[in-house]
Amino acid sequence: MLTERTPRVAAARKLLRRAAREDTGRFLVEGVRPAYDAVARAETDPGAVVDLFVTDAMADRERDLLIRARAAGVRTALVTDKAVASLTDTVHPQGLVLVCRRDDPDTARALHGARLVAVLAGVADPGNAGTVIRTADAAGADAVLLTGDAVDPYNPKSVRASMGSLFHLPVLRERSTDAALATLRAAGLGVVVADGDGETELGPATDHLLAGPTAWVLGSEAHGVPDDLAAAADARVRVPIRGRAESLNLATAAAVCLYASVRAQETKRSGARPSGQETVGPPR
Repeated sequence: MLTERTPRVAAARKLLRRAAREDTGRFLVEGVRPAYDAVARAETDPGAVVDLFVTDAMADRERDLLIRARAAGVRTALVTDKAVASLTDTVHPQGLVLVCRRDDPDTARALHGARLVAVLAGVADPGNAGTVIRTADAAGADAVLLTGDAVDPYNPKSVRASMGSLFHLPVLRERSTDAALATLRAAGLGVVVADGDGETELGPATDHLLAGPTAWVLGSEAHGVPDDLAAAADARVRVPIRGRAESLNLATAAAVCLYASVRAQETKRSGARPSGQETVGPPR
């Protein structure tokens, strides 16, 4: 049984730091539900999961997971409770941690043919980023793109918040917002900013904006979308606040916006005419 001092465990522990994740191209995944998603990826993509560390008690509970992991070529090892605890920043570890390969898909290729994309501009909170990734997955989005000074989506807190959705859709990174905008437009996506001060209110009047391929840009809760990015967008849309709440949190706003696009696009596909005349698209 491996301990926290075992070299394999010590090497994995370094992945709690962003620098180590960047250097190795690996990251940590904790918990049973995400572990099944990770192993499912490894079954079709050899090498997607490198190591699986599990306590005795969890190994007894999740025998099927271990059988599948070993069949997929994942190195599995029994570890002490203390070793698992050293691989996570949670108070009550679940007894299961994986080392996974980080994928960095080519952004232009991943966005080719996309109809719905969530863009996180300068979002620094890992919990928010992970929850938006999960929300985008639930809405059927084609990708999530992080741009500007954004959090690492492979931060352990972000990975936990994504609840396995990190393995379901491309998670892209482009530091330059100008390059991100150019790539989105080259893919034929209209760029719509969610902005509390937007000139257009989300609702039936925006269906024509959202019926075509759309990239929703969302900013941090503290600072919103950067001014230059908001100014360069095709439209700035505000989510209506009917009650006395000051604002919505980022994940809730993302859900409202993404599902508004889903509804508008499904309406268009069904043959019903959405409100308005045209869809958003790159400048002609």
